[in-house]
Amino acid sequence: MRLSRNFVNDYTSLKDIDIHEFASSMVKLGNEYESITKLVPATKLVIGKVKSCTMHPESDHLHICKVDIGKEELNIICGAPNVREGLKVIVALDGAVLPGGTIKKTVVLGYESNGMICSLAELGIDKKFLNDDDINGIHELNDDAPIGEDPIKYLELDDDVIDFELTANRADELSMLGLAYESAVITNGDVTLPDLTYSETKEDVNDKLTLNVDTKDVFTFLVKRVNNINIKESPLFMKNRLMACNVRSINNVVDISNYVMLETGQPLHFYDADKLGKVIAARNAKNGEKLVTLDNQERMLSSEDIVITNGENPVALAGVMGGLDTEIDENTKNVVIECAIFNPSNIRKTSKKLLRSEASIRYEKGLDVNRCYMAIERACNLLEKYADAEVLKGMLEYNTLDRNEKTIEISLDKINSVLGYSLNEEDILSVFKRLHFEASTKNKMFKVTIPTRRLDISIPEDLIEEVSRVYGVDNINSTLPVFESSASVHNVKDRVIRDIMVGEGLNEVITYSLINEKDVFKFTNDEFGIIKVLDPLTEERTVLRHSILTSLLDVYKYNKSRNIKDLSIFEISKCFSLINGEYIEENKLAFLCTGAYTEGLNKDYYDFYSVKGLVENLLDKLGYKNRYSFVVREFPEEMHPTKSAYINVNGKIVGLFGQVHPRMMKDEIYVCEINLETLFENKTGKVKFKEVSKYPGISKDVAFVLNKDVTNESVIATIKQAGGKVLSKVEVFDYYEGDKIEKDKKSIAYNLYFESSEKTLELEEIVPIFDKIIEAVVKKHNAVLRDK
Repeated sequence: MRLSRNFVNDYTSLKDIDIHEFASSMVKLGNEYESITKLVPATKLVIGKVKSCTMHPESDHLHICKVDIGKEELNIICGAPNVREGLKVIVALDGAVLPGGTIKKTVVLGYESNGMICSLAELGIDKKFLNDDDINGIHELNDDAPIGEDPIKYLELDDDVIDFELTANRADELSMLGLAYESAVITNGDVTLPDLTYSETKEDVNDKLTLNVDTKDVFTFLVKRVNNINIKESPLFMKNRLMACNVRSINNVVDISNYVMLETGQPLHFYDADKLGKVIAARNAKNGEKLVTLDNQERMLSSEDIVITNGENPVALAGVMGGLDTEIDENTKNVVIECAIFNPSNIRKTSKKLLRSEASIRYEKGLDVNRCYMAIERACNLLEKYADAEVLKGMLEYNTLDRNEKTIEISLDKINSVLGYSLNEEDILSVFKRLHFEASTKNKMFKVTIPTRRLDISIPEDLIEEVSRVYGVDNINSTLPVFESSASVHNVKDRVIRDIMVGEGLNEVITYSLINEKDVFKFTNDEFGIIKVLDPLTEERTVLRHSILTSLLDVYKYNKSRNIKDLSIFEISKCFSLINGEYIEENKLAFLCTGAYTEGLNKDYYDFYSVKGLVENLLDKLGYKNRYSFVVREFPEEMHPTKSAYINVNGKIVGLFGQVHPRMMKDEIYVCEINLETLFENKTGKVKFKEVSKYPGISKDVAFVLNKDVTNESVIATIKQAGGKVLSKVEVFDYYEGDKIEKDKKSIAYNLYFESSEKTLELEEIVPIFDKIIEAVVKKHNAVLRDK
């Protein structure tokens, strides 16, 4: 929302305040801004009069002009086709700074030029606000323009504009009056309301027009009629204020509609009364009904849309745009004024589907019913003053909203306890006065009357927020909070998991919980319903995720596109699903590993076994040692069918890990996801400290040829059982499938490490145990000892 200093100054004084200090004060009130600009960002300009104008002897389009600027006459070369003797013009002097650059004295084809005669476009005014004469030539000032004076002040273009980025709840600030009330908080000034007076004819609008409202989605509908309007150019102040708000001037009647909307925040719509007929009605559109809007576009409507009709056919899309059939044109003489409040939900859906306009933006956020009445009266006032309108007596009125102001009671102790202030009654009454709220106090209880313009205030906590922002958060004394707290079990365990994962060399990431709907069933065989966002910002963020893995793959793709090939990341986050009508929220851990995990000449690369080791290490440190196993069953199609495994803890599947299927990702990427809610349902054992043996151990290698359906986990379990207590570690160091062994076979090589905490083991002690291990694996798994 753009604030025009000149516009707002009509309602509260901003004349003597520095615009940058004012903007900073507005930020402290919670109103951030994007920019502060001059309406015309040009300097060193003066009004001049062309005393003589002759063609340049060396050019077919340049003119040599003598220009009187009051104190002196300047020689200026000008190429504009409309420059001529006697014309009053805008002159940029030597050193003037314009949007296109700095003006300097120069010589043009042998003749000196001491400035520039300007068009409005050259002063920085957008061409969409200019007529053809101003676009194609220099600007021609009226004969009463005072020579030697500032042309910006003469043209009433000396305005400052602040472009505010308002919060969604402050619909009242989408108007100059709303910004005036907010400005008065800073200046501690009064607010003057616009003039609503006008004369009425004896003719009654009720004799000319009938109002019918046939939908619950219309809350308020007011109608007035004016006759015998005179369509012409708008007054200068109105055009300039519309321009400051980035609205193009059309004619006085259309401009008044826009002016009142910017002034009060209440959109209006004007209909050509003779085109409209004797009935104005409101209803929901019929599915498939069509309307050609003012932009000459045919719109297909549905029952969610609200239309204004002439009793039969739609003539306007309520809250968004009028229809072409009842448009105000140069032949219009009689006008019907509509001022209404519609269901914000309907307008939001319609505008999102068809067209977003300045009017719809305001309707979507909700409107003040009393401003609705003010706006229609203000429109009549301006139409009478600037369009010579005759206002018919009476008004067609339909209203379901309460026009009374609400009252809220709150105690001094409540305000101070929430904010941490030590304010007295006078301090708080002063805040309410600056806000232009009526307030009284008795026994430290405040009774505050809230104007209907402040739709955002409805409960005592809203008043506390107002006191905080107006009194100033900078004035809060810093104190440490005093309360008892304890971390939840999940938070403690999450921190433990983070420490473990970081210790393994993984980096934590945080990704969006919203994903594309096409990705929601990836990496899972679970049956569940999806949870959609009602109004997503983009197609990439439409549903809540059930798995974190798709998000981690997006992180991988982002890094790969930047030539980062070695990646090890993890995330702990919530995942969501809809099961039997119940919304389920679960905490999950996921990690992704690809590329190398060590540096140097001899790099180690992630494979199935290194990722399996990460899972084992995590579960061991969480207290699930010897309570988990890895099982094979049907995997999601995104997982490699022979390089994946489910994680079973105490008979419950808590997650899965493995390689992403090459069909989905060509690179070798390994992922894991564990449902922490399911995992933590299992009781953990005590993590016991085991002293590192001070005696040297013995390492032995062994390799077996196995059927492909024999799992590595089952072989390791057999080895450990046969090895007994002296077998402290079993690690896979080689895996082979290929031409050197049978097609349905695989070779796995193990390193076995034997040690004792009591003595140094001798080889003679180990050999029988080693032979026992080989015998057990060969017998139980139908394995063949590989000798080379």
